[in-house]
Amino acid sequence: MSEPTRRTLLTTGMASALTLGTVSFAEADTPDGDRTETVRGTLPPGSPDYVYLPFVVPEGVREIHVSYAYERPAVPAGTQGNALDIGLFDERGTDLGGKGFRGWSGGARAEFFVRADDATPGYVAGPVRAGTWSVALGPYTVAPQGLAYSVTITLRSGTPAPTRPPSYPPERAKGRGRAWYRGDCHLHTVYSDGRRTPAEVAALARAAGLDFLTTTEHNTHAGHGAWADLAGDDLLVLLGEEITTRNGHVLALGTAPGTFVDWRYRARENRFGRFAREIRRAGGLVVPAHPHATCIGCNWKFGLGDADAVEVWNGPWTPDDEVSLQAWDAALARGRRTPAMGNSDAHRAPDAVGTPQTVVLADDLTREAILEGLRAGRSYIAESSAVTVDLTVTDGRGRTAGLGEHLRTAPDAPVTVRLTVTGAPGRTARLVTDQGVLHTATLPAEGPGTVEWRTTSAYATYVRAEVRHPAALPPLPGAPAALTNPVYLDRI
Repeated sequence: MSEPTRRTLLTTGMASALTLGTVSFAEADTPDGDRTETVRGTLPPGSPDYVYLPFVVPEGVREIHVSYAYERPAVPAGTQGNALDIGLFDERGTDLGGKGFRGWSGGARAEFFVRADDATPGYVAGPVRAGTWSVALGPYTVAPQGLAYSVTITLRSGTPAPTRPPSYPPERAKGRGRAWYRGDCHLHTVYSDGRRTPAEVAALARAAGLDFLTTTEHNTHAGHGAWADLAGDDLLVLLGEEITTRNGHVLALGTAPGTFVDWRYRARENRFGRFAREIRRAGGLVVPAHPHATCIGCNWKFGLGDADAVEVWNGPWTPDDEVSLQAWDAALARGRRTPAMGNSDAHRAPDAVGTPQTVVLADDLTREAILEGLRAGRSYIAESSAVTVDLTVTDGRGRTAGLGEHLRTAPDAPVTVRLTVTGAPGRTARLVTDQGVLHTATLPAEGPGTVEWRTTSAYATYVRAEVRHPAALPPLPGAPAALTNPVYLDRI
């Protein structure tokens, strides 16, 4: 292969996106017909969120290979260093929400390829058509010295292999009829920045006692077709995406196979509502993930107006989760009845799949039934499959409401709240209303525990339950073993 041509580019634009000059390839002068170009440039602090490097693909190309590197100079304490993400768009363009998306690996990979029959995980296999393609660069953070990078693009000529149509997992598993089903709806594999294969994640889900899972790779749907042979009568696999914007992450949960949702916008641009509607049109739920996480770009800034549920427990319990829980509870008190979820967000060992897990009451183990139960809030969050929770409210006429349901009573009519817990011996049960924690009890040291408390709809607009471990840092409450969605008390 001949020595690649080198071009040096310096960007100074401060828009939300910038397109560089187009790269054209010289005629192949090697026996195998490969053509290679290397582009070098420097992105200054305050660079656009996305920088596009167009390159011309002529007829007869069977594979595109891209590699990149960038400098990571030392920076003063408290200053962000360089981090550069990468992806690919084909000849159909880079328009927001357009059809040109061909893959994204963020900062997880230094190289990737795309051809008709195969692609690097995170990238979409398919025809390599002639036209202007674009490498997408995402300067996540830029050091004060700037971000010096190089991108090498190689076009490999030859007859393409036949395109293989994708195969997707079924939307139904062998369920138990109307029952409680356990799932983990935030998981990553090698198809984005995870280190486990889909097969490894499926095996861990089964070992954790899960009935369903959702694959949610960062900013790509390319892994949807990797799960067809991993589902089964005992495990329902839902498809989705973690849309990773600069102002927070949101799960597109349970979307139709092959659904891609764009992520290239900030809250100030008022575009998220459009993509929330896209998720729902694809049959999915909109679920802000780890809304109070402190990593750069992780804190959810788009509000809950478009949310179908919110993830208040993400992986091992941290102060971020406690803030998310309290913010969700405050929204409940204001009348926004958005259900809560908990998921592992597992990426690699030792991340535990199914810790926590969302347990949902559904009519059957199908995509439609699971999503309907989650949307209605007929669910609770448990730290493992060993923990079960039942929370009901019953009035004097024998009418009963459970999680996510409404019980309409006269304001002063007494109602009985009953909480039953198994798998959490000796833990503290707390009953929470819009006023705060109004009743606590210690569960028995062995076997299941039951807590009862009486209230009225004038005194409590909802009741939800928390089962907590002993506090590690009093007066902060201990990590939960379980959290429930509310039962709502509506005044007649």
